[in-house]
Amino acid sequence: MTTKPEQAWPPLPTSQKLRFATPRTILALILREMASTHGRSPGGYIWMVMEPLLGIALLSAIFSLGFRSPRIGINFPIFFATGMMPFFLFMDLSGKVAQSITYSRSLLAYPRVTFVDAILARAILSVLTQVLISCIVLTGICLAFETRTVFLIDRAFIAYAMAAALGLGVGLLNCFMFTMFPLYQRAWNVLTRPLVLISGVIFLYESLPEWVQHMLWYNPLMHVTGELRGAFYLQYEAKYVNPAYVFGVALSIGLIGLVFLRRYHRDMLER
Repeated sequence: MTTKPEQAWPPLPTSQKLRFATPRTILALILREMASTHGRSPGGYIWMVMEPLLGIALLSAIFSLGFRSPRIGINFPIFFATGMMPFFLFMDLSGKVAQSITYSRSLLAYPRVTFVDAILARAILSVLTQVLISCIVLTGICLAFETRTVFLIDRAFIAYAMAAALGLGVGLLNCFMFTMFPLYQRAWNVLTRPLVLISGVIFLYESLPEWVQHMLWYNPLMHVTGELRGAFYLQYEAKYVNPAYVFGVALSIGLIGLVFLRRYHRDMLER
């Protein structure tokens, strides 16, 4: 008696085989980033939370010596935290994305790993990490002090979305510029040092002279910090904030960066 051979399933189409390749690659790159960046020392992740806390504490101590209360509200730590945390998100995200190809250069030799995977992995991890740190810091301050603030989740979401979009857009362009023109990276590091002073981290937009307001309005980060402060202070409307402007700037810069990366990413790997 003969038996029929087992029915063999037809091979999956190539498109189905590769459908989950990119998510698996991105997850592997995220785990590699977590292990190599902050997992080597026990205090790696603790320091990421302590760094903004120490900065907020220092600013609060300095300004409390000369002022009885901040420009808005009654508590210095929450005032500076609402300006500093989205600013840190922008700086960390733009810096991590800008170094994506350099950081994963050895892995990009594999055909399954693309420069888009490397960028997305670092961007996703940076956003998740900074949002988690912001939640810890802001919640801790509200629990530790009498801040007399509220929390509007819709405005906070818009603020962090603007910071993330801007950080990703700037990071994409700088990813090309840093790799192709090393001198540009040094110039960028010097030019961006005053950003913390002109982005509304330690002051309010409305407290500045009118001619200064006209100039700083074009700084997208000013809109980001203003929107997050509006999420905590009901009396602060931040009428100057224009999310469409910030997203437009982020999209324009990001598209320019993507065009250059798509055209020159192979040349960048050889440098």
